[in-house]
Amino acid sequence: MKDGFWGVSALVIGCLSFGSASALDNLQFEVLGGGDLEDELRNSSLVVAAEADDVTDPQELLSAARADYGRLVGALYSEGHFGGVINILVDGREAADISPLAQLGAINTISVRVAPGPVYTFSQTRVAPLAPDTELPEEFAVGAPALTPLIEDAAGQAVTGWREAGHAKAEIAGQSVVAQHDVDRLSVDIGVAPGPLVRFGDLILRGSDAVRPERLRAIAGLPTGEVFDPEELQLSVDRLRRTQVFSSVALTEAKRLGPGNTLDIIGQFSAQPPRRFGFGAEVSSVDGVGLSSFWLHRNLLGGAERLRIEGAVSGIGGRTGGTDYSAGIRFDRPATFSANNDFYTEAQIARLNEPDYISNTGTIGAGITRYVSEYVELEYGLAYRFSRVEDENGTTDYSMLTLPIDATYDSRDVALDAKTGVYVALGFTPFLGLNEETGDGARATWDARTYFSFGETDRITLAGRLQGGSIIGADLDAVPNEYRFYSGGGGTVRGQQYQSLGVTLNGIDSGGGSFVGVSGEVRAGITDSIGLVAFYDYGIVGRDSFPDGSSDDQSGAGLGVRYVTPIGPIRLDVATPVSGDESSGVEVYVGIGQAF
Repeated sequence: MKDGFWGVSALVIGCLSFGSASALDNLQFEVLGGGDLEDELRNSSLVVAAEADDVTDPQELLSAARADYGRLVGALYSEGHFGGVINILVDGREAADISPLAQLGAINTISVRVAPGPVYTFSQTRVAPLAPDTELPEEFAVGAPALTPLIEDAAGQAVTGWREAGHAKAEIAGQSVVAQHDVDRLSVDIGVAPGPLVRFGDLILRGSDAVRPERLRAIAGLPTGEVFDPEELQLSVDRLRRTQVFSSVALTEAKRLGPGNTLDIIGQFSAQPPRRFGFGAEVSSVDGVGLSSFWLHRNLLGGAERLRIEGAVSGIGGRTGGTDYSAGIRFDRPATFSANNDFYTEAQIARLNEPDYISNTGTIGAGITRYVSEYVELEYGLAYRFSRVEDENGTTDYSMLTLPIDATYDSRDVALDAKTGVYVALGFTPFLGLNEETGDGARATWDARTYFSFGETDRITLAGRLQGGSIIGADLDAVPNEYRFYSGGGGTVRGQQYQSLGVTLNGIDSGGGSFVGVSGEVRAGITDSIGLVAFYDYGIVGRDSFPDGSSDDQSGAGLGVRYVTPIGPIRLDVATPVSGDESSGVEVYVGIGQAF
């Protein structure tokens, strides 16, 4: 490529052959020096792809060969080679010299030969003007290898910097990229046109009218009149998608500025059916069969309100004391008091047939769900809870006013089958007893999970979990039994009997005042659809607010198989106890999604 920065030098050898073969018999692909660069060039080559796809049509092969000049030049530039030479011979003749309209009887051999030449370095890296605090790539510097992706990144970050400073129409005004072949250097000079400071204009609605316009604008929360910020625009998109009303949401910037350098935003919406039904199932040799389902209306009153009715039955055929039943209803209204707030009100009833007690509970409450950022969510509210508990001490009624506060951080890539990210859920619920049997205090819970993957296509995943809870300020017998903590079973220590570890309270078995559980898994993808898992779980239950040296503990370990489906991996775990007073036997667990 000595004839110019964008040119291609080609050596013409031989003549065109018109054979009778009907397929490409031979592809020769040679890169002087080989190595990773050859892999990059092969991946860019249409001729290589045509051979892999068994393309036989001569015109298609010739077209691929002629197009490969540009593709291979681009690949060389990406790696800093601006002085290379490319020859593509079709039956001995340079492909660039063959008319694309030539009627070829057959193509027997295509030979691709690339002499990359040296890696050029930057002699100048000028991008101006830049917005304050704009950071260009560190590798975009004089003396560094001159890779074209670095030039593109530098130009893109320069424009992004101005857009983040409120100049929505910033663009590249001009550029000079000159290859200095005599010294193997590359000079880059990019000019940026920031344009005027822009403020948000109106939100112009187009497409679906499923949601009332005033509610759409409230949910989007576009800060009309404020300085343009691309992050604010993305937040508006996220809020609209979170309603689940639309199958697609697009907010695009108007091509032209309005009066006073205002920028209108055009919203395009496509609604999906408002009703949805779902179900879930889990099977355990200990817990039995668990079934759940829900019905959802995601635009109940035309303002993107959600109504969800759900029910669950668990413990069917299990060895956990009996069958549990629950049902609930919840109403959510987005953009209440703030675009980032959802108002909710809910009611739930449940009957729990546990090994140590039977509890009939009812809860009614209301609150706010606040979306703090992409990963952080808060929920707080006020609720009334009633429990009627039957155990060996008789029947006890618990009545309390609660103030539930929950915070969640979730950066997992896929919730049901995470390979990277972190999940942390913290709960803190102060409660006030409204009768003599119920005490005053608080219940705290936490659940932290982390994931790390490595190997080819991240086939190996290390997953860890730390969970627990604590009752603070109230005597253990002054809180409902379902507020207390146990260990054992699918959600805590696999291989152990369900809720097999607790404490003794007033001479009877009971849940404790605290719990800490630790779980670790090694997940290995054997094929694209089959995976194996090895795991270990540990749990400890304390009598007081925190476990101590006198607290009992247990552990379990096992192996599992995962079968990947479009709705998540189907999980089959087989576990056995490792330690604990009641450790014996083997337990089996089946469900959808990873264990955590």
